[in-house]
Amino acid sequence: MSSPSPVQIREANAHLAALHRRVADLEQKLEASENTVREQAESLIRKDEQLRAATQEITENKDREISYLHEKLCQSEESIQKLQHMVKEKDSVIGQLQHRCQLLDNICKSRPLLDSMLAQMAEAERMGPVIDLSKTTADTSLTDGESNCSPSGLSNHKDFSLSEDDMDDQELDGVVFGTTV
Repeated sequence: MSSPSPVQIREANAHLAALHRRVADLEQKLEASENTVREQAESLIRKDEQLRAATQEITENKDREISYLHEKLCQSEESIQKLQHMVKEKDSVIGQLQHRCQLLDNICKSRPLLDSMLAQMAEAERMGPVIDLSKTTADTSLTDGESNCSPSGLSNHKDFSLSEDDMDDQELDGVVFGTTV
C-alpha cells in the first residue's frame, strides 16, 4: 500500500475540516435545541404550577360556595319546617273558627225562635201568678213569689235575659222580666 498523495491528504483534511465544522455546527444547533427544550420545559413547569394554583383557587372557591349554599339550603329547610308548622297551626285555628262560625250561624238561625220564646215568657211574667180563690189552703209557695215563673226567679237567671236591642225589638219599654220601671 502506498502512502496517500498530498492531494488526497489535502482533500481528506478539507473533508475532515468540513466534517469538523459540520459537527461543531450540529453541536451548536443541539445546544440551542436543548436550551429551547429546557426553556420550554421550564415554561411548561411554570404554567403547570400556575394552572395548579388557579385550579386550587377555583376548587377552594367552589368548596366555599358549596359550603355557603349548603348552609343556605339548611336554613331554607329549617324555614320551610317552621312555615309548615305555622301553616298546620293556622289550619287548626281555621278549623276551630269554622266550627265556631257554624255554631254562630246556627244560633243566628235559632234567634227568632228564642226571641219569640223570651217575649212569651215576659208576657207570662206580666200576667202574674194564677190565684184560685177557692183553694185558700193551697201550696203557698205559688202565691209568695217563689215559683219558677215568678219575676224574682227569672230576674236572677242570666240565661234568659234580653239585651237592650232585644227589648227594643219586642217593644217592652217599661218591662224588665216582670218588674216595672
